[in-house]
Amino acid sequence: MTSLSDTLAFGAGLDVAADSRASVSRLQAPENQDNFVLIDAAGRAVYMRDQRQHSVQLDGWPRGHVRLAVLDGMGGHGQGREAAEAVAAGLLLIPACDSIEELSARLDALHSTLQMQFRQPGDNDDFRRPGTTLTLLELAPDQAPLLYHVGDSRLYEITAAEVRPLTIDHVPATSFALHGLLGAQEWWQQVHGEHRAQISQAFILGNAFANPQVLDNDLLTLDAAHLPPFLRQMTDRRALAVRHDAVYLLATDGFWACPRPQNWIARWPALLGRPERRAAATLAALFGEFCDHPPADLHVDNLTAIVIRFPSRRPDQNDNIDETALPNHR
Repeated sequence: MTSLSDTLAFGAGLDVAADSRASVSRLQAPENQDNFVLIDAAGRAVYMRDQRQHSVQLDGWPRGHVRLAVLDGMGGHGQGREAAEAVAAGLLLIPACDSIEELSARLDALHSTLQMQFRQPGDNDDFRRPGTTLTLLELAPDQAPLLYHVGDSRLYEITAAEVRPLTIDHVPATSFALHGLLGAQEWWQQVHGEHRAQISQAFILGNAFANPQVLDNDLLTLDAAHLPPFLRQMTDRRALAVRHDAVYLLATDGFWACPRPQNWIARWPALLGRPERRAAATLAALFGEFCDHPPADLHVDNLTAIVIRFPSRRPDQNDNIDETALPNHR
């Protein structure tokens, strides 16, 4: 597997690899409406345009700062690829951010700008507005990674012992949980034990959390004030404590688009959770296993993944392990 991401240098022991494909099917080659953005420690960026990887050197990018993101354009709303590409291009224009407040403000402003850009004159049908997921990590030197999340792409933490999601899918089941209509077990089953194509919030599109029949223009941040107790530690916008013995996977939902995704995801610790393996080899293992032994009844979809390994702990550092709690789904 060769990628322009192989030419990037993330520095300070950070190991990153990425790839995006229209599908792994030999019979179908749909339009790739996914995208990804990688900006390395020297300001060299790789992203997708016209379904191909492109690279550019960013002027004035601070040395040592890194940005990583995956996007999944919503084909059912039209212009899914164009929406994802517009957001990817916008991410290259946003300066490096050192706080979650600055990152959120700049991305929310990009959402509003692109929402106006894609609005059709005289078109009052909001459901025709395009949208895309956006799950992004901002890594400033010597700071905890910052997470900004919209949609149903995911960030996973994987070790040899377990795999756990660090993001909440913005889907109807989560909307029901916000209104007290689903508990932890029911939410887990609908979000992680099944696969449903519906989404309740997307970048550019807006959100339908309050009323599934009405789109609000703004994005709703799922913070502690909105979330039920069993999800409160997985807010959409937060600093992450990361483990040096884990692999982190940013991925779009083509990797779990099947009726029983947990059967496939349960294989990830043995497949991906090897601390001695480089990110590129881990990425190749993920795609290779998915191609050779795909989940049963897989829905053909685009596939985008970024594998991240953080540097080992220095002698003067304390272990920094995320205590995020998930509902007990066992």
